[in-house]
Amino acid sequence: MMQEIQNQTQTHVPSLHPAVEVGTVTLKVANLARSLTFYTQVIGLEVFKQDDHSAVLGAGNRPILLLEEVPGATRLARNVTGLYHAAIVFPTRHSLAIKIQQLASINYPLGAGDHLVSEAFYLDDPDGNGLELYWDRPRSSWKWINGSVQMATDPVDIDSLFAEIKPNDPALKTPAVPAGTKLGHMHLRVGNISEARAFYHDVLGFDMIAQMPSALFVSAGGYHHHIGMNVWESNGGKPTPENSAGLREFSISLPDQAELDRLTAQIEAAGINVERSGDSALVLDPFQTRIKLVLASSLAR
Repeated sequence: MMQEIQNQTQTHVPSLHPAVEVGTVTLKVANLARSLTFYTQVIGLEVFKQDDHSAVLGAGNRPILLLEEVPGATRLARNVTGLYHAAIVFPTRHSLAIKIQQLASINYPLGAGDHLVSEAFYLDDPDGNGLELYWDRPRSSWKWINGSVQMATDPVDIDSLFAEIKPNDPALKTPAVPAGTKLGHMHLRVGNISEARAFYHDVLGFDMIAQMPSALFVSAGGYHHHIGMNVWESNGGKPTPENSAGLREFSISLPDQAELDRLTAQIEAAGINVERSGDSALVLDPFQTRIKLVLASSLAR
């Protein structure tokens, strides 16, 4: 398949529609009840729908996360392709500060980084699935050089962040995240950066934001990145086993049927199979990560 992609991508494909975003992420977990406790009481998502082995969670009227129980699933390994982290973006700095204060109050292990375009915190769920919680600084403050947004990994000014929280702030009394919280981007473990670029940029049409030998960042509409990819632990890695926690699939949200039809035809022209089902489509990246193409109108209760 990769030879077909490489042959096709010698011709330029158009950029994705600027309204394209990531939609939802589906994670495999070993114990649904345990994961529901974590994602509702610790992260603060609301259960939209649930059955014996799966659940849909989100905020406001927007789904964010689908949980799929794989009984006895092993903890997610680090040397496989698939999930690095799923990144949930908060609508305001205040709402992120509230959540981080709540996590700090229970001593939940966190990493952190000020990326200039955003302030971000990192943690794992009970199965080792990686999460990022962040907020975006205004786009007007982002700096671009030769088409690349300037990002870094500086220390977060925790005192400044927590100064967003007023004494006796009522938001501290509930774990619930506010409406407007959504999936902001996906960060993937891939097996090869060149193959990742050939698919996500040259076939799908994401714009290149930054590339280095071990990582790649792409986006639509001038966002800092909708998809990050790295080989830091997964160079040449195999897909996540079925009996492991990890990424089942994630979705890319398209603004209308015309963009879905256009993108589907573009992918098929590269010699890659697309499974159409009603107003959505499923495609696999070179590392067997499942990507569902959906309409933005479907991302609502």
